[in-house]
Amino acid sequence: MIKSFPVRNLTIGAGDLTIIAGPCMAESKALCEEVAGTMKELCADLGLPYIFKASYDKANRTSVGSDRGLGMDAGLEILRDISASMDLPTTTDIHLPDQAAPVAQVVDILQIPAFLCRQSDMLEAAAVTGKPVNVKKGQFLAPQDTMNIVAKLESFGAAGTLLTERGTTFGYNTLIVDMPGLEVMRSFGVPVCFDATHSAQRPGGQGTSSGGVRESIPAMARAAVAVGIDVLFLEVHPQPEKALSDAATQWPLARARELLEPILAIRNALKH
Repeated sequence: MIKSFPVRNLTIGAGDLTIIAGPCMAESKALCEEVAGTMKELCADLGLPYIFKASYDKANRTSVGSDRGLGMDAGLEILRDISASMDLPTTTDIHLPDQAAPVAQVVDILQIPAFLCRQSDMLEAAAVTGKPVNVKKGQFLAPQDTMNIVAKLESFGAAGTLLTERGTTFGYNTLIVDMPGLEVMRSFGVPVCFDATHSAQRPGGQGTSSGGVRESIPAMARAAVAVGIDVLFLEVHPQPEKALSDAATQWPLARARELLEPILAIRNALKH
C-alpha cells in the first residue's frame, strides 16, 4: 500500500502522474515566471498535476568557480511570488539542517539532495517542519538501501515521503538507471519519482562541470513511466545551452509537449 500525501490541491501517490519541473537554478524572476507559466498551461492541457521547482543555491557545483545562484533570500522570494501569483505548489532543495525551517515557510515540499540523502540531521530537520520530504537517492546507493531513508523519515514523523531515482554511478563520469530498482523503492510503501534530466548527466564529464546526453531523456522517461512511477521530475529551460547550471541536460522548454505527450499515452495505456 502506497502512503500517498497531499500537496495543496493535489495528492502524490494516489494514481495520477505528477510533474515536478522548472529550471535547475532560479537564475531570475523572469526565467522562473516563463517556465512556471508555460509548464502550468501545458500540464493543465494534458491533465497532469504540476509542481514548480527551482534551486536558490547550487551548493554541490563541480567547480568553485561555478555560479551557485541568487542565494536563499532572493531565491525564496521568487518561489514565494511564483506560488502566490500562479497558485502553484513549489519545491526546492536544502543543503543544511538550519535551512529547513525557513524554506518550509515558502515551499510545499522540501527536497534533500542526493549527496546528502543519508544525513540524519538533514532528514530530521526537514521532517519536523511538517512539510513532505522528497529525498533523491544517492548515486552511490542501491535501491534497497532507501528502505533506511524511509524508516528514518517515518521515525522523525515526516508528513510525507517521496523517493527520487536520479541514476547510479557506473565507473567514472557515467550514470545508469536501474529501472527495476524503481519498483524496489516503491515496495517500501512510498511514492517514487524519476528524475529524467539528472539521470542523463555525465558527472564532472567536462572537467569543471557536468556533461550529459540530453537526447537520452525521452527514452528513460518513457521507460520509467512504463514501470509505474508516481512523479516525473524534469529540469526545463527556454535556452538550455545558456543555462547557468546543468546546461547539457536541461530539456528545452519549447519541446516540453513533445516529451510529455508520449509519456501521457503510456500512462493512460497502463490504466486499461
